[in-house]
Amino acid sequence: MSINTTQILTAMKIVFWIIFIGLLIQSGALLVTYIISLNTPDAAQNLYLGLDLSELYAANRWHYTSFLSFLIIIGAMKAYLAFLVVQTLTKIDLEKPFSVYVSDRISKISHNALSIGFVSLIAQAHTKYLAKSVIALDYNWQAAQFLFLAAIIYIISKIFKKGIELQAENELTI
Repeated sequence: MSINTTQILTAMKIVFWIIFIGLLIQSGALLVTYIISLNTPDAAQNLYLGLDLSELYAANRWHYTSFLSFLIIIGAMKAYLAFLVVQTLTKIDLEKPFSVYVSDRISKISHNALSIGFVSLIAQAHTKYLAKSVIALDYNWQAAQFLFLAAIIYIISKIFKKGIELQAENELTI
């Protein structure tokens, strides 16, 4: 039995739903453990999946709050990105793949990836500042990867816009 495009898109939709839910759980867990750590400083030792920011918490609560805010915000933005992909995969029609809706979603995915990249760059600069002045802290925010992803998806969105024009032109000639 051969695998067709519809089956692949369905599998991708399921995978992105799982990614979306996982990222929501991650952001929610970080938010809850952050709130708990404000009242119980020992909770900063094991925030989420072994993330230990107890030294940062002891050094400066403001920097601790800002670092975790970046983690939570970027996690939520990644979840929204996964949700946009799910929406796109849900609405794509293989008979007429170049639709305005799909083109707009792809463009929105590009803008969201760009936003994640910029916020990650700010978080990376903040982490470097913390490493120099407050505490030795090493965290990879993956800013360059999201900026690169945004550029690629932006190019794809422009190709989709051109595809919409060609598809409309083709419908007029028939």
